[in-house]
Amino acid sequence: MVTTTFAFDATLSRLTIDLGAVRQNYRRLRRKLGDVPCAGVVKADGYGLGADHVASVLYEEGCRTFFVATFDEAVGLRQILPEGDIACLNGLLPGTEAAYVEHRLTPVLNDLGQVARWRAHGVKTGAPLAAMLHVDTGMNRLGLDGRQMDQVAEDPALLDGIDWQYVLSHLCAADAPDSPMNAQQLARFTEMRRRLPGAIKASLANSSGIFLGSDYHHDLARPGIALYGGRPSAGGDNPMRCPIRIEGRILQVRTVERGWTVGYGGSWRAGRETRIATVAAGYADGYLRSLSSVGRVAVGGRLCNVVGRVSMDMITVDVTDIDPADTAPGGMVEVLGPTVTPDAMADLAGTIGYELLTSLGSRYVRHYVDSAE
Repeated sequence: MVTTTFAFDATLSRLTIDLGAVRQNYRRLRRKLGDVPCAGVVKADGYGLGADHVASVLYEEGCRTFFVATFDEAVGLRQILPEGDIACLNGLLPGTEAAYVEHRLTPVLNDLGQVARWRAHGVKTGAPLAAMLHVDTGMNRLGLDGRQMDQVAEDPALLDGIDWQYVLSHLCAADAPDSPMNAQQLARFTEMRRRLPGAIKASLANSSGIFLGSDYHHDLARPGIALYGGRPSAGGDNPMRCPIRIEGRILQVRTVERGWTVGYGGSWRAGRETRIATVAAGYADGYLRSLSSVGRVAVGGRLCNVVGRVSMDMITVDVTDIDPADTAPGGMVEVLGPTVTPDAMADLAGTIGYELLTSLGSRYVRHYVDSAE
């Protein structure tokens, strides 16, 4: 195999991840929670930032309980964190019981069938196994529903033989503090806990739920998006720090005459003589196509409009009002980051910041820093 060494920087796009911002976000959430422990949700590869790096700094900050979505994610995280509790939200799939025990993972049990299988496996191992119980208070996805809770109330022994760590539920509308669903779910959660046998610790608050107040905090909070800079409230200020900066390289700058179109389909037409910068970032890099002609980037700290359609590898940006010295080919512009936040771009794209973070492409050269050290 021939290895070629280049004497120039061929990087077209780079993703800088500030783990110090993740640390500071975790510290802020802990202050908000007071004495209530704070877990860390690191599913989807740490919301696109790299679960190996994110989980490690959270553990250094004192986090001891981690949540992922899938069994594979849980096994991978165990390689990174030899200690600590790792819980799998998707539940206990048939045939995975022994593997859960082997990797010291905690299943979140979502129905009575899973409860029965986990209890039976505990009998085989000779001791009750740790688990969390998920009850549904309104999301209607996973968790024991009202009918299964009636069964438990009639026969509390259905939950015997398991070392219950927490009973948890998931808020549907916590990012809308005025939504009546929040109080309704809290009331349902309280009632469901009352019907459970024994005293099981409780976990209800997600990122936004932490900011709803202490009534929602219970015994463990489970923030996810707030760790990665996502705003707690859809309409409010964001106290969290954005830990990412995505930069794309300017490939070319040209002048487009008034009336000319730019990009596929000619969907954008210049209303004046316009300087257009073509930037190396597209939907293959996670820059959503729905940001066509509505997205923004930051050039020299100033916001500039994306014009025309987002293509696979490139976007085109109106830089008419930017100093040409700041738009020379080869320079970098902020595509997503502290100036062009994921939440702000998600609003323009008609989606949520979660999707932008978890859609980050694989072509970025990733660079990790830690501003808190």
